[in-house]
Amino acid sequence: MGKRQIPVILTEEEQEDLLDQFNNRYVTSHRNKVMFQLMLNTGLRVSEAVSLRWEDVNLSGKVMVREGKGAKDRTLWIDNSQLEELGDWKDRQVEKMGKLPKWVFSTLREGNAGKKLTLQQIWKTLKTYAEKAGIEKDISPHTLRHTFATDLYRETGKIRLVQKALGHADLSTTMIYTHIVDEELEGAMKSFRGVEK
Repeated sequence: MGKRQIPVILTEEEQEDLLDQFNNRYVTSHRNKVMFQLMLNTGLRVSEAVSLRWEDVNLSGKVMVREGKGAKDRTLWIDNSQLEELGDWKDRQVEKMGKLPKWVFSTLREGNAGKKLTLQQIWKTLKTYAEKAGIEKDISPHTLRHTFATDLYRETGKIRLVQKALGHADLSTTMIYTHIVDEELEGAMKSFRGVEK
């Protein structure tokens, strides 16, 4: 039986390097930074990020993901700093457009403002900024979800929590993240103490 492909994930340093590439002085750059940061902090699929509505974000830090894959809603939570980032972005969006659009991460260009971003736009933006950050891995928006899941599993050691956060119906889908951590453990133990007897 073939070994399941281990997904590409970003290290903590790579995540920081990626987010450091965005300049909040520019409105689209500000939007993209907040979006990618939210994806890294919640494991949102790219389709869920573009479909996120302001009415689904609660001031106490609760984010409702409506009819994700498999049409099952799920609740995610964000910390105060992410909530603040979203609040700043919301103010900026209103200032730019004169009203609050339906979508959290909407288009901003004249004549097209307030529409949903396309998956292609997000994919292309992520690739561009990953290159600027010197990340040589072949990454996609789904890499951010894999990174979130791996980091959450590393921190909690609870695969069921990861399953719930990702909205996986089947635990076997989520088990891939235990393999990433197992591989890291194998590497760490093989070089542990680093002394050949």
